[in-house]
Amino acid sequence: MMFHVNRRRAMLLGAAAALGGQRAAAQPPTMPALQPASPSPEPFARLRQDGAMTGHLMPGEEAQRVTESPAPAGPSGRWATRASLPLPRSEMAWATAWEGRLHVIGGYGEGRVDRTYHHIYDPADDRWYAASPLPRGANHVAVAALAGRVYALGGFVGQNTNPIGDAYAYDVAVDRWMPIAPLPRPRGAAGAVALDGRIHLIGGASAPKEERASVGWHEVYDPGADLWTLRKALPGARDHVGCAAWDRRIHVIGGRFNTFEYNTDLHHAYFPERDTWEPRAPLPTARSGHGLVAHRGRLFAMGGEAGIVAGGQITQAKVFGQMESYDPLADSWQSHAPMPTPRHAVGAALLGERIHVAGGGAVTGGAVQSAVHEAFTLD
Repeated sequence: MMFHVNRRRAMLLGAAAALGGQRAAAQPPTMPALQPASPSPEPFARLRQDGAMTGHLMPGEEAQRVTESPAPAGPSGRWATRASLPLPRSEMAWATAWEGRLHVIGGYGEGRVDRTYHHIYDPADDRWYAASPLPRGANHVAVAALAGRVYALGGFVGQNTNPIGDAYAYDVAVDRWMPIAPLPRPRGAAGAVALDGRIHLIGGASAPKEERASVGWHEVYDPGADLWTLRKALPGARDHVGCAAWDRRIHVIGGRFNTFEYNTDLHHAYFPERDTWEPRAPLPTARSGHGLVAHRGRLFAMGGEAGIVAGGQITQAKVFGQMESYDPLADSWQSHAPMPTPRHAVGAALLGERIHVAGGGAVTGGAVQSAVHEAFTLD
């Protein structure tokens, strides 16, 4: 089934269409000169105190951290501190990389939940830059990079509620956003991944606000045609998943059924040539809001959150620091050195041989944002 779109959007993507026919041979564009952004002087900020900065967490907040993994131990690896984000942020949900640079888009920060932030990190000089802001501020925006463009899809304009269908493409070469065909159905906290010249948008949460119901929707965007099409739905509708591609398969791992009270360890792999899903070994630590990054033939899952909501209060709160990796060939998991600073809703992506994890929530829920930026390497 195809969704009809305004063809004028295709004209806005003329360069993308040209790249669409020669994706494999195209040279990635170069990032234009951007304004450097100084690292945040404090690691944390509180959302409901007008973004008040703080250099520490309260003892009860520190106690939420969980790092022990049930998976067999693999190579430990090591974490190193990198330049802090320019300001504490969370609920970007995910991040993406293009041409060796990390893009972190939208989220909570400075007392609001609908920020247009767009920061780019260059590991060559360990520095952040301020890039053209997202045209409409949102949190839990799904992002993916393809052929010189970064795609920002959907999100929420309320605090993890009120999904939107806005979709944009950022041209890395000229530091400019442009609208593309909107999502067929509004949603936030979905997983986005590039595969075979297209962007797959999977899972997420939609209306009504009172339920913030998880969905299993699977829609694919073709940049050359500015067109969305349907694919087979994700088994077990869920949001805040880990989503990554490896060896022409898309893996959707973990996530939640409506809220972090109902985290899951489900793991499914999508086979595009057959338009079908198959189960795989479950995530050792059931969680949601975690990062998922493909590296050296494995899928690395880090961070996440859990808790119980009773009477409007979060109890049994957990912020995960586990780093667990999956071997697609052996269909098995192992554990590595945990994150020094456990967080959820992080911006995670691979730059060279390091997995960078920037920002995120330092406590369960959206109360505390983080500017912390740490990088993991197996060597």
